[in-house]
Amino acid sequence: MLNKKIIIDNIKTLFYALIIALIIRSFFIQPFYIPSSSMEPNLLVGDRLFVTKYSYGYSKHSFPFSPPIFKGRIIFSEPKRGDVVVFKTPADNRTDYIKRLIGLPGDEIKFIGSNLYVNNNEVFKSRISQNDVIFCGKQTIEVFTFKENLDNGKSYNTVYLKNFPYQDSDTFKVPDDHYFFLGDNRDCSKDSRFLSSVGYVHKDNLVGKAQFIFYSSDRSIGSIFSFWKWNKSIRFDRFFKRIL
Repeated sequence: MLNKKIIIDNIKTLFYALIIALIIRSFFIQPFYIPSSSMEPNLLVGDRLFVTKYSYGYSKHSFPFSPPIFKGRIIFSEPKRGDVVVFKTPADNRTDYIKRLIGLPGDEIKFIGSNLYVNNNEVFKSRISQNDVIFCGKQTIEVFTFKENLDNGKSYNTVYLKNFPYQDSDTFKVPDDHYFFLGDNRDCSKDSRFLSSVGYVHKDNLVGKAQFIFYSSDRSIGSIFSFWKWNKSIRFDRFFKRIL
């Protein structure tokens, strides 16, 4: 009888722990892993970060497996231009992407001569480095690094290939209740410029706002179990780094 009681108590404890974890994950904060280089130099492959779920209110995508428990978005708070946001891609409403919010509903976005324009106003950027090498998938590319400054005072680093292959674009008119996202690695990012795969993102697809990195490692050097390589594989300088 004693063993049976212990087993039942352990099951109850595990059940309550799972419920608490589900509540925290759905309503407050959720960890995410960066699998691609589309947000370099600000987010690296191997970064693990916390995303606040309450920043923009809640939709079905706030919960695991996106259950259709209600329609629309409740307790909605408008995201700000320049926020780094996790969202579900419109193509399948399942895959998590993380990009920087550039276009708000009604905005017009375009590139002219590799310069970004929002509502016919050029987004000012200043070159801060011309000898950087970053990843694009498994390849390395030579880039110029710029500090980009939005009209609301938000600033962050972006990178462009040295030969500026992405010169001009069509004008992207952001529909009502939708947003336009770009990767900071401008020539190595599948984002809202690709209308057939990402395109404009509805506000219901927003998952949360990226806040800070809590752990980072370079898995190309070694896994977490290769403790003898921790001094090289773990990026201690990125721990608890705020995401701008």
